[in-house]
Amino acid sequence: MGRHAIHGALGVAGLLGLLLLWWLGVHVFGEADGLSARFSPQATLGSLIELLGQGEVYEHIWVSLKRILIGLLLALLIGVPLGLLVGSYRHLEAATTPAFQFLRMISPLSWMPVVVMLMGVGDQPIYFLLAFAALWPILLNTAAGVRQLDPRWLQLSRSLSATRWETLCKVIIPGVLGHVLTGVRLAIGILWIVLVPCEMLGVSAGLGYFILDTRDRLAYSELMAMVLLIGVLGFMLDALARGLHRRWVHA
Repeated sequence: MGRHAIHGALGVAGLLGLLLLWWLGVHVFGEADGLSARFSPQATLGSLIELLGQGEVYEHIWVSLKRILIGLLLALLIGVPLGLLVGSYRHLEAATTPAFQFLRMISPLSWMPVVVMLMGVGDQPIYFLLAFAALWPILLNTAAGVRQLDPRWLQLSRSLSATRWETLCKVIIPGVLGHVLTGVRLAIGILWIVLVPCEMLGVSAGLGYFILDTRDRLAYSELMAMVLLIGVLGFMLDALARGLHRRWVHA
């Protein structure tokens, strides 16, 4: 058996162990016929299969994924150019690093009341909060990639009389791509965590909204099914980001 097969088998065993802990927790700390039975793996998986057989849940998934994509694109449009500038100029880095670190440590969710007052409810405040959350790992990783570029490549570019645009496109961007993708992977993890509470800002679609809806309907097995679905989708997004990172960095 190869190394990858062993790692895959161990990963499956870990997930099965997590499922067993879930089952034990419900049966040890809850009553068989009580409210806790609605949170059991059996009830949750049954509700998940039922939800996936309907068309409504796919609309909520699509809306949430669209918000993730737009927030990530906004963060890339701002974070990559800013990271290239900060990484290229030491004085700019010294001037901006304290401010960036200060803003980075403010939870995006703490801006929710301010953003709602300024932008109202709907998609716009969600896009802002998601972009704000994803900006920092992309910006800081891009700047770190610029600082770690081999100076000999830059010297070679200058010796060949390359323009700044040519140096940027042929040397700097390919050189920092791995760092940018690392930032994207970190950003996706942050976005997926921030998304659900953001979708409780008065919107009428999305995974976060659907969780509130199941709570209001007292459909607790469906609520747990949505929690499980959010975990599965987040796992798949992270796997996609890791695959892109391996493909582009080791190509």
